[in-house]
Amino acid sequence: MEPHQPLSFENTAIAFEHMSDKALKRANFLFSNIGKPWLVKFGAFATPLAFKLRLPVKGIIKSTIFNHFCGGESLEEAVRAAEALGRYGVGVALDYGVEALEGEDNYDNAVPEFLRAIQFAAGKPYIPFLPIKVTGFARFGLLEKIHAGQALNADEQAEFNRVRERIRTICAAAAKAKIAVLVDAEESWVQQPVDDLTDEMMSGFNKGNVFVYNTFQLYRHDRLEYLKKSFDLAKANGYLLGAKLVRGAYMEKERKRAEEFNYDSPIQPDKTSADEDYNDALHFCLDRLDSLAVFIGTHNEDSCMLAARLMDEKNIPHNSPRVSFSQLYGMSDNITFNLAHAGYRVSKYLPYGPVKDVMPYLIRRAQENTSIAGQMGRELGLIRKEMKRRGL
Repeated sequence: MEPHQPLSFENTAIAFEHMSDKALKRANFLFSNIGKPWLVKFGAFATPLAFKLRLPVKGIIKSTIFNHFCGGESLEEAVRAAEALGRYGVGVALDYGVEALEGEDNYDNAVPEFLRAIQFAAGKPYIPFLPIKVTGFARFGLLEKIHAGQALNADEQAEFNRVRERIRTICAAAAKAKIAVLVDAEESWVQQPVDDLTDEMMSGFNKGNVFVYNTFQLYRHDRLEYLKKSFDLAKANGYLLGAKLVRGAYMEKERKRAEEFNYDSPIQPDKTSADEDYNDALHFCLDRLDSLAVFIGTHNEDSCMLAARLMDEKNIPHNSPRVSFSQLYGMSDNITFNLAHAGYRVSKYLPYGPVKDVMPYLIRRAQENTSIAGQMGRELGLIRKEMKRRGL
């Protein structure tokens, strides 16, 4: 038996083993450009316009940014990408990346797409997760009204009951297929009904196993406390908590709205506070695995290393079904593949959908990532280190 190698996120041979020389060079080109804020700003403005004017941009987008960050245009293509990751011990969260269209018909029509994904994923151990956004099945204004504590009229109540049924239908099918549903976080001013709905689904489906996870955005200063409250609620009501821990994705929007409406921003005062709360949440969850499952969704190497170290200290098996790590497809392969190599349960968020429809998702990803100080430089540095190792 070969000696246990210490976990390292610097090992580029393992990180990029799944990439050919050609793919590595393409990634080098892509990250060299995506790190330029002016280029991302231009792309965010020009791409939707190009599609609107029916300019022939799809081929360029598909062969560059789309291929790197997405699993394909169809479910079938995404499953092939998932199979390829599965060969390296990496699972996927199969993410239908199409931004929801408003309207009851569109919300109803979104349900079969998710049921089809569940059917595809059933029995495939490399597809353990399915992310959903409640705003993909519900009118934003309705959630806003509920969050604000305003009474619903009879029509609105019926509308919300339909939302609940859509979510329940997906959760029931997923639990039956033994796939976990990750309910994404939303903006703070619609989050309460999302939390309440998710608690309801957890109480229905998280009895012996965890099939529904709520998302806790730790860049909000109130979420660590809310995580603890959610744990107490689950314990009191006899179900297991599913806790997906992320830092968060709506920072600029949240701060801007707080300023506009003159209320205290829910965002942490600085990055250090967010990091501290995130790591405290890791400690909290890893101490209570008899009553919860934790999904560690982060690109932060320190937090991933902390979680791995805590698991060893607490004698938690690397492949414990109650602990999962995750990063976005096309990013932080040094974390994902090194964790997988060391036997941890780790997955990639794998978006799929038609190029034109997935573009808003991709643009948001690019914007988020140019705002993460040093993230692009880190990606590029690791890619170039591996190119040098291969003599490219």
